[in-house]
Amino acid sequence: MDFEWAWLLLGLPIAFILGWLASRLDWRQMRILQRSAPRAYFQGLTYLLNEQQDQAIDVFVQAVQSDPDTVELHFALGSLFRRRGEYDRAVRVHEHLLARADLSAVDRARAQWELAQDFLKAGLLDRAENALRPLEGTTLESQAQTALLYIYERTHDWEQALRLTARMTNEHERAQLAGKQMHYLCEQANEAMRQQAFDRAAALLAQAKAVDAAGVRPGIEQVKLLLAQGQHRQAVEWALQVSEKMPQTLPLLAGMWDGTIFDALQDDQLLLQQVHTALRVHYETEASLDVLLALVAIERHMGLPRAGAWYVEHIRRHPSLVAAANWMELQQQDPVIERALDKAMQPLLNYRCLHCGFEARNYFWQCPGCQSWESFPTKRVEELHT
Repeated sequence: MDFEWAWLLLGLPIAFILGWLASRLDWRQMRILQRSAPRAYFQGLTYLLNEQQDQAIDVFVQAVQSDPDTVELHFALGSLFRRRGEYDRAVRVHEHLLARADLSAVDRARAQWELAQDFLKAGLLDRAENALRPLEGTTLESQAQTALLYIYERTHDWEQALRLTARMTNEHERAQLAGKQMHYLCEQANEAMRQQAFDRAAALLAQAKAVDAAGVRPGIEQVKLLLAQGQHRQAVEWALQVSEKMPQTLPLLAGMWDGTIFDALQDDQLLLQQVHTALRVHYETEASLDVLLALVAIERHMGLPRAGAWYVEHIRRHPSLVAAANWMELQQQDPVIERALDKAMQPLLNYRCLHCGFEARNYFWQCPGCQSWESFPTKRVEELHT
């Protein structure tokens, strides 16, 4: 019994000494932490609050070099600068992160992606493209491909866009991109038409139709190709075939038919009558302004007596300044009034993007404002309000 009490009395001082040493070590560790990372954080925050952002970045850069736990802080800081439009500062933050040798693969890919976003927001598309390429094979590859596709579309690099979509392996994405591939081929065909490389344009349009058989654009572009080659009769015949299969294309096709085409059909009254019938049937089904204007033009060309009456009928069914202005022009009334009406109706003949509201006199398959595909309805602005 005496022996056990002796051990107990000896153990109490030892336990006290060990506890005291442990507490001293804890306080020492706390003082080390206070002297290192927190001081750098607080100093950086002080600079930010005082709008001394360059100094804040320098402090945070020093902190990240000594403490890997500040990586998230730098991501937040870079995102903050980008949202404020301070792209050069955001680039500095993300480039300093990428310069670290001990950065994990996941964080490195994330920093590379954030750097690409900095360049994209700043409008430096070539530098953004270079920043996105290293993300191939990473977990962010899909997002990088989408961003690259945006760059190629923005710069009208249709060949690169087509090659990129061909590399996308996700079946769901490929199904969605079939329509875009069709547009890329049609855009290249348009460029070939402008260069009068008609054989190349025809081959590209054939590819576009094969890629997306349900797309309406290849048929319309084929009509444009025939017109560019001066093959007016073949163009009209093709347009009638396309509009029969896809009635929604007739307003766009009708916008291509002018007096030159009707003159070319003068010796083919049967084909001219087929065009007239197609326009009339479509107008009675859906009162399109483009179809109305083409219908009046062809009836005047054919010498039919009630050509101008279509305008009056349209105004009764659908109050229209465009129809009224065109009717006044036929009546050859006061030229001053005619000019005033013509000026007033011009904005009503624009097309309007349903996504961003961008307006243009010409029809665009891709909106110049928001880059959306097929966001322009085939109706003019006046028709959208009726």
